[in-house]
Amino acid sequence: MRLKAAPVSRRLRFVPHLVIMLIVLRSCVSQQVFAVEAGESSQPNIVFILADDLSWSDLRCYGNSIHDTPNLDRLAHEGIRFTQAYAPAPICSASRAAILTGKTPARLNFEFVTKNEPGGQTFDVPLQSPPFTLDLPLAEVTLGEALARGGYHTGFFGKWHLNRHYRGYLGWSPTHSPLQQGFVEGHSDFGSHPYAYRSDKALRTQPVADGEYPNDTLIDRAVDFIGRQRDERFFLYLSQYFVHDPVHSRCEWLIRKYRDRLPADTPEIRASYGAMVETLDHLVGRVLTTLDEAGLAENTLVVLMSDNGGHPNYTTNAPLRGSKWNLYEGGIRVPLLARWPGRAPAGSECRTAVHGCDLLPTFCEVSNSELPTGERDGVSLLPLLKDPMAKLERTQPLVWHFPYYHPERKFETSPKEIGVGDFVTGQTRPHSAIRSGDWKLLCFYEDDHVELYNLQIDLAEQHNVAASQPEIARRLKQSLSGYLTSVSARLPVAIGN
Repeated sequence: MRLKAAPVSRRLRFVPHLVIMLIVLRSCVSQQVFAVEAGESSQPNIVFILADDLSWSDLRCYGNSIHDTPNLDRLAHEGIRFTQAYAPAPICSASRAAILTGKTPARLNFEFVTKNEPGGQTFDVPLQSPPFTLDLPLAEVTLGEALARGGYHTGFFGKWHLNRHYRGYLGWSPTHSPLQQGFVEGHSDFGSHPYAYRSDKALRTQPVADGEYPNDTLIDRAVDFIGRQRDERFFLYLSQYFVHDPVHSRCEWLIRKYRDRLPADTPEIRASYGAMVETLDHLVGRVLTTLDEAGLAENTLVVLMSDNGGHPNYTTNAPLRGSKWNLYEGGIRVPLLARWPGRAPAGSECRTAVHGCDLLPTFCEVSNSELPTGERDGVSLLPLLKDPMAKLERTQPLVWHFPYYHPERKFETSPKEIGVGDFVTGQTRPHSAIRSGDWKLLCFYEDDHVELYNLQIDLAEQHNVAASQPEIARRLKQSLSGYLTSVSARLPVAIGN
């Protein structure tokens, strides 16, 4: 039995609908193609590289005239260089906990470095600092958990430093490591950092050939992770050990280069430090090359920053005052570079004050992942990634809180003053700080005195104007105290209380 064809008049009635459907389909496809060509993918891969103790002034793209950092400079050339970026703390564990959670150390009650055992500082000093925090609580939602819930394959490679040391210094805990906090895979491999000498002492005396770098198994793991994620969105958190001490390099050719560039009376270790900075740059270059070769660079947001200011024994933070361990600019202002082809304008500079707590909301918005519930201290930097001149609205003040003493050894014999580029580790006493616009106030707990600086005209924090600007000092101190009270921050107390 043959079916009769529909009358021509009935068939023609479907033609306009078909044409409309084809036009709509073509429009949708065109919009998708345009979005891809313009780098408008809504969910890029994310690579976050955290350097350890890298100074704001260690990089050529931040004005250093000694160190060669071509790969880090490439990130600046192809992306955005933030000139007023801050670590959440002047010390490792506290800063890393804040970056992972979007909460300041004051809110987290995690203000110092982890230890092997519970306890506190036992110095002969006027105040008792809070007891040590040993582990980042599992109840805290981390970057890894937030992005995993958003559909990202997550990996953490390198320095965690957020649990009590397990089976050796910086060992990952079986209960509180990245693998229990949202990261699907990862490893604590020391790579080519001198920490690796602990398990293979012979490495220290094995220089590499001129023009070469030591094999770095940590980077091997990281680039392998990238290579396996070609068809899946991924978040790589690469937490470097460089350039943290012990300062040593097996690249004698680099040491010779920096020895020749430094003044004749410069301690030898600073040439080795220069070699470590350039080695870090080389390792970052391997990651960038892997993204290029895998065809992933165009749809990957790469962010690099340091966890705190530089170590004063090996590098200068000048023109900034202070260093790692204190809340002057040298201790908390850090390099921050962001590259996102097609979205972040290449070769641009952002002068807006931002800090590490901003990364969690930024990565959540960029990845279309749900922001964890509860109070946090950061804001998304996506407006600045699109337009470095955009205005950023904050709901929480920029606050830093360090209720501890440092150095932990020979505190009494250390210099009392905190200088500028003096290569000296001075006494750090319990203090907090707040920044509002160009004004920055530091409050010291031993005698409740304050220091007020206008960073626009006094970047080196040399002229305390608290006495001549009492109303500004009063307002900022009140704001600082209000914030610390609102988050139940732990304060140092008089010994005996």
